[in-house]
Amino acid sequence: MSLKAFRNLLKHVNKIAPHQQEQLFWTLKNTLFPVVQSGTLVKEIRETRFAEGFVCPHCTCEHIVRFGKYKGRQRYRCKACWKTFNDLTNTPMHGTRFPSYWGEFIKLMFQGVSLRKCEQILGISWVSLFYWRHKILNALKDMKIDGFDGIVEMDETYFLYSEKGNKGIAGRKARKRGGVSVYRGISREQVCVLVARDRTKQTISKVTCLGRIVKPKVDEAIGHLLQPDSILCTDAWRAYMTYAKDKGIEHYRINSKTTGHVIKGIFHIQNVNGYHARLSQWINRFKGVATKYLDHYLAWFQFLEMKGFDATTSNIKDVFIRTSLCEQHLTNEGIRQSKLII
Repeated sequence: MSLKAFRNLLKHVNKIAPHQQEQLFWTLKNTLFPVVQSGTLVKEIRETRFAEGFVCPHCTCEHIVRFGKYKGRQRYRCKACWKTFNDLTNTPMHGTRFPSYWGEFIKLMFQGVSLRKCEQILGISWVSLFYWRHKILNALKDMKIDGFDGIVEMDETYFLYSEKGNKGIAGRKARKRGGVSVYRGISREQVCVLVARDRTKQTISKVTCLGRIVKPKVDEAIGHLLQPDSILCTDAWRAYMTYAKDKGIEHYRINSKTTGHVIKGIFHIQNVNGYHARLSQWINRFKGVATKYLDHYLAWFQFLEMKGFDATTSNIKDVFIRTSLCEQHLTNEGIRQSKLII
């Protein structure tokens, strides 16, 4: 391009709307200086996902051969089921039309940028970005911890039941920006989120039930993660007491009126209560989260906490690698039609 043509181009840039100038800036930035090179990223995913050799994602057979390329991406064919696949098959990025934008989108997710703002920056429909977000979060939700060690703090927090996005709500009027419950205190309109956390900051947080938590739900949520020598610290709610008694687990009930906030200088639930406060503050900015997606946002907050909310290149790559190891078949239709099961 000649200097004169370049100057004419700049004149046209100055004539377009500010939001279009911003979109042009981000498009050029993503093209010239991508957060993560898509080719390098796919290579890292391949090396991690198939670290022990290629395995067919359809039938787990190990007899794999190369089968040409499609849009520059290597394809493989299984000699047992004869199906083809690539390095991204059954990952959140499978079938994506804009793989070069995923790195920047995850960076924006770290920074808490809204979908509407992401649309302006990336030039991709916020609806598509909504599905990208939930494919990533669904994979993060499937990541498990091995178990808890030592002292385990456990307490529940509550969020108002929400059908945000549902245009056919029956039995009540739609609430605006979250709204409030029609009942005082804890009721069936409240969604119980159980949070358990040990002193090494290993954490689980998940939707368990509507209303007050009961003993079977406690066992279902964390029973497989506790060790025989675990020490449980909870508030005075009876479901925790009966659960610990039935399992023979050492248990400290924290009641500020009778025991104070700390027992013997070490047994308390301040870590988990602090987690509740940070979670509530973080999730409030979404102005209400549909309850069927709440587990996704709990997993995302848990991951952000673990990474210190830092949108570094290594953290962005870590999202790709972790989610690529969680095989998933979630489609846009599956996300849209998903339902809460508790």
